[in-house]
Amino acid sequence: MRTTLHLRFPGIRKVLLKHFSRIADHRERQKVNHELRDVCMGALAMFCFQDPSLLQFQERTKAPTLGANLKNLWGIESVPSDSQMRLVMDEIEPGQFESLFTTFFRLLQRGKYLEQYRVLGTYYLCAIDGSEYFSSDHIGCPSCLRRKVKKKGGDTLQFSHQIVQAALVHPKLPQVIPLAPEQVRNTDGAAKQDCETNAAKRLLIKLRKTHPKLPLIIVADSLYAKQPMIEAITGQNMHYVLTAKPDDHKLLVEWVEGLRTLNEVAHMEDTDGKGRAHVYEWVNGVPLNGNTDSPRVNYFEYWLKDGQKTAYHSSWVTDVPLDDEGIEEMVRTARSRWAIENEVFNTVKNHGYHIEHNYGHGVRNLSFNFFLLNMLAFFLHQIFELTDRTYQWLGKKLGSKRNLWDHLRIACYMIVFPDWEDLLWRIAHESGYG
Repeated sequence: MRTTLHLRFPGIRKVLLKHFSRIADHRERQKVNHELRDVCMGALAMFCFQDPSLLQFQERTKAPTLGANLKNLWGIESVPSDSQMRLVMDEIEPGQFESLFTTFFRLLQRGKYLEQYRVLGTYYLCAIDGSEYFSSDHIGCPSCLRRKVKKKGGDTLQFSHQIVQAALVHPKLPQVIPLAPEQVRNTDGAAKQDCETNAAKRLLIKLRKTHPKLPLIIVADSLYAKQPMIEAITGQNMHYVLTAKPDDHKLLVEWVEGLRTLNEVAHMEDTDGKGRAHVYEWVNGVPLNGNTDSPRVNYFEYWLKDGQKTAYHSSWVTDVPLDDEGIEEMVRTARSRWAIENEVFNTVKNHGYHIEHNYGHGVRNLSFNFFLLNMLAFFLHQIFELTDRTYQWLGKKLGSKRNLWDHLRIACYMIVFPDWEDLLWRIAHESGYG
């Protein structure tokens, strides 16, 4: 691996400023007080510093120290009011921000940082899952999904925003590489609404378009282990490892049970250093369902047993051939699906990113654009964890992302730093680094 100049903070800032400068600004020039580049960069800086409120962030920028740091660290000349920022951000097409995920992904590829994410010798694991990042009974916008919820006193109309997120993961790596999400759309108001599976199919198309040669294995939960989704995955020249819950796949389970009675299900068992038993069973080429055109899938099951107690049990389907040499890695691969829950959704919801906070709805793209920039901030933090040794050391020393960025944010309110390296070095030096 090599740290390219583009993956150090000055290089990342240069990429961002160049990208934001190319976004078309449809405002009347004589009425522009803040360049569009500064509006976008200011919003991203707010999310990177994990400010919980757009208004609070804007008010703090009036302090000379923070204003100087925004210029020195981020290249921001001025920050608009919270209302101005919302108006401008609402008009920007989300694709302008989505393409940055691909830009930084390719920079990581160029720096060879993604080589360590390979599994089974060839593939990259792409975990996919849906999530709701906003919900309210009172606040909504034309882009919100709508559903009736039963509550005391009668049905209530609930507004929400949902996305389907994809991320590159690895069973042994804590860092995840988020890819551009797909929003679950409210295309025709309350009369016709989108769903997670339709959004996931669009996401697959988008992934293949942006990464045409990337050998991907899609890992996802049982919602995706259905024939239409499997055909959508294989139709994009991708592979899959999908959770297969018995209640959702009764015919498949019957096939497997029948093959077990004939001793045609492979079995392997070993014991680890803690005395726990790892039990693996698998069979290739069984029908997913009872349809005449049912895809043939490879089924595998795993138990972790601590004495008489089953500590963990699950089953999956895949199109990757199974054998005794690769079954252990396949189970690790399948279980890595939880990374998108634990390392992505749990992190952005509970570790300082305030992803469920209502930064603004607008009437067009505001809510989703703010979500994209928040996820982009998370992506940049993942890049720092992979490439910046001082940042890595601070992360271990301070114990959590929230605590780390609390230190960085507070420092920027107190001291003017000439650049990112000096900011990190000063905090690291005070914490005992080197």
